[in-house]
Amino acid sequence: MLPLKGMTVVTLEQAIAAPFCTRQLADLGARVVKIERPGTGDFARGYDERVRGLSSHFVWTNRSKESLTLNVKHGAADDILQRLLAKADVLVQNLAPGAAARLGLSFEVLHERFPRLIVCDISGYGDEGPYRDKKAYDLLIQSESGFVSVTGSRDEPAKAGCSIADIAAGMYAYSNILAALLQRGQTGEGRRIQVSMLESMVEWMGYPMYYGFDGAPPPPRNGAAHATIYPYGPFAAGDGKTVMLGLQNEREWRTFCEQVLQRPELTEDARFSSNSRRSANSDALRAIILDGFSTLTVDEVVARLDKAKIANGHLNDMAGVWHHPQLQARRRWATVQSPAGELPALLPPGADDVDDVRMDPIPAVGEHTQAILAELGFDDAVIAQLRTEGAI
Repeated sequence: MLPLKGMTVVTLEQAIAAPFCTRQLADLGARVVKIERPGTGDFARGYDERVRGLSSHFVWTNRSKESLTLNVKHGAADDILQRLLAKADVLVQNLAPGAAARLGLSFEVLHERFPRLIVCDISGYGDEGPYRDKKAYDLLIQSESGFVSVTGSRDEPAKAGCSIADIAAGMYAYSNILAALLQRGQTGEGRRIQVSMLESMVEWMGYPMYYGFDGAPPPPRNGAAHATIYPYGPFAAGDGKTVMLGLQNEREWRTFCEQVLQRPELTEDARFSSNSRRSANSDALRAIILDGFSTLTVDEVVARLDKAKIANGHLNDMAGVWHHPQLQARRRWATVQSPAGELPALLPPGADDVDDVRMDPIPAVGEHTQAILAELGFDDAVIAQLRTEGAI
């Protein structure tokens, strides 16, 4: 039996943070009922058409869910929501600030009627304070949290290439919900969980914040290289491909000089006699390393690094990740169904095989509306009327 089998999650979600959270609950066996706008659904469905006409973001975060279309502002919506929540264990929402409360879905109101219900509110900045009503897109939170200031090249800051602020918030929502379910098992009471994207990202910024503690300079931006350790980062081989490598101590530096660069005399060079000196003279050392790699292919460089037990990795593009030999060897790919047919999907980290998780289809907009409303006690005539009125 999957860990969350028998649990029901109702979610008023959009974009990435909440959908990423609830997809992981679904992975563990929870029934997730996703409420979407009639017609268009979650606006993340329209971000792109990269996956055989489907949105890459939506495919990633919405498998194994049931899609119920509902105009939450329609007069009939409250009855439908209340019937849903009467059977639910968890409500997750990342609507605009104050929207859930206006719909009568605040924890205070719901707790009186459904005392076992866990309510998880995900927002950009939290439900109070001067930033409460500001829009909170991933890029903006990356910037507000200080992440962008320490990421990028020496000349220009950069954002992360994926939605890390959304991912951070989704992960904290997910872990807090699991903790709340354990707590409810002891107390019998649901609780409110508040997760903000800003606080989630600032937690992840702990190292650079403490590095710049009490007015000290923050870690310098250094592209894909390490800010304070050298050599640690990308280096081009003679075939134009790039290897990532990292040295951690003086023993590895000696081994690197002797076995990889095959220049043991560098261990006696005062410019490079400690990590701080190597960092201070990184331009000169980089030129030496690139010259040493210039006659080798990236595979030859990696072979030398592996033999010397120096940490290294390939700078993969997306095609390289799809075909990564380690993921293939560990059989980490499964398949899921979708409106566009069968698609590959990575097994969730921690799952040993496909039997350990739920990997059900990605839903079409409103695919389960009829069945869910019938389950809630609405007959066909009422459902047809709701559809005519634009309520579903």
